[in-house]
Amino acid sequence: MSNSSSISHFLLLPLADTRQLQLLHFCLFLGISLAALLGNGLIISAVACGHHLHTPMFFFLLNLALTDLGSICTTVPKPCTIPSGTPGPSPTQDVLLSSLFFLFFIGSEYFLLTIMCYDRYVSICKPLHYGTLLGSRACAHMAAAAWASAFLYSLLHTANTFSLPLCHGNVLGQFFCEIPQILKLSCSKSYLRELGLIAVSACLLFACFVFIVFSYVQIFRVVLRIPTEQGRHKAFSTCLPHLAVVSLFLSTVMFLLI
Repeated sequence: MSNSSSISHFLLLPLADTRQLQLLHFCLFLGISLAALLGNGLIISAVACGHHLHTPMFFFLLNLALTDLGSICTTVPKPCTIPSGTPGPSPTQDVLLSSLFFLFFIGSEYFLLTIMCYDRYVSICKPLHYGTLLGSRACAHMAAAAWASAFLYSLLHTANTFSLPLCHGNVLGQFFCEIPQILKLSCSKSYLRELGLIAVSACLLFACFVFIVFSYVQIFRVVLRIPTEQGRHKAFSTCLPHLAVVSLFLSTVMFLLI
């Protein structure tokens, strides 16, 4: 029986076996990653340089853009380093760090989306207390808590996963490292402790989801009581982009997990 410390490298598989499809995937990944890098870079530059954008909403948007950049830089470069699109073998240390940073940025994004929901809730439901509840110090503390919580979660999750004994080789069924793929290589009963950590993570994620749903229920109740159509449209216009991002993020995560 061998464990992850005795494996010198993992084999990351490409999305396709034929060269034509590999080149197509390479072009798609490169184009999407460049577009995402450009878009998030513009957001960061605009918020950093525009003094009129130094508000809590845009502060959290800047942090969200940073997490997106981190996620892209963690997952996309590997299949784009070789023109054929074949990732090839990766040292165990690289796979471990890739998994750590991937969980870190994904967790940070989810926590930041939850905080941004709270920002919209206070802005619409408690506008007179907005400056008090979401001052610059409070925003900095909430953002720091989101980053720190995500790092602690990713560190515990990654350390526990890579301490499991691996009995089924070193082949990962995708082009970047993900915890479920590592668990497939573990021994039959050795992943039970990892399931406990996953259960705790699921409870935390569900609590954030319930908070988001509850906040939007309260927001919609307040918005629907606004007497003018222009006022309702203005309030909805500040919430719908965030709601769309949350829906896209959660649906993508559920697709990956399933």
